[in-house]
Amino acid sequence: MNEVRRTQVFITVVALIVAIVHVVWPNITIDGVTVFLLVVALLPWLIPLLKSLEFPGGWKVEFQELEKARNKVDKAGLLSKRSRKKRVVAYSFESVLDKDPNLALAGLRIEIEKRLLQIAKLNHLDATRASVGQLLRLLNQRQILTPQESMALYDMSGLLNAAVHGAEVDKRAADWAVEVGPKLLQGLDEKIEKYK
Repeated sequence: MNEVRRTQVFITVVALIVAIVHVVWPNITIDGVTVFLLVVALLPWLIPLLKSLEFPGGWKVEFQELEKARNKVDKAGLLSKRSRKKRVVAYSFESVLDKDPNLALAGLRIEIEKRLLQIAKLNHLDATRASVGQLLRLLNQRQILTPQESMALYDMSGLLNAAVHGAEVDKRAADWAVEVGPKLLQGLDEKIEKYK
């Protein structure tokens, strides 16, 4: 049983026990506390099914979209399988990650766009004024990128664009960028090397 599953089971069991104890004694009625505890008991099981969860006070948690994008990019073969060498210079988006996750995701999007432009130029395509979506369509039409690669990058760029336009970015998204971003950029760099 992995750590996430153990945590889910622990939270559920504790919340259910507290709810049962709260209900078993006749002088305790089912009230807001019991309902809240039942929701807490179910929450670990519902999180994988939720796109996002927003609590009062503006706290918002994004769950599935980034991981879906990562899986698509991985299935498309765009993530480098090479182990990442230690580098003195980090990608620009990594340097602002702790200070501004939105800016970090915007930086990752820019790094991806630079590489797509470079792939287009190496294949003698004029795409200097093209958006990421137009670039991906062009590279797909010319069969430079497979439909699977294009769609995976298109989905990912949509999520990164949301960060550019001020969507709320949580810590998990920032952690995701650190884990997936360099592998994706290295995979695109490997693709560029094939065209040189």
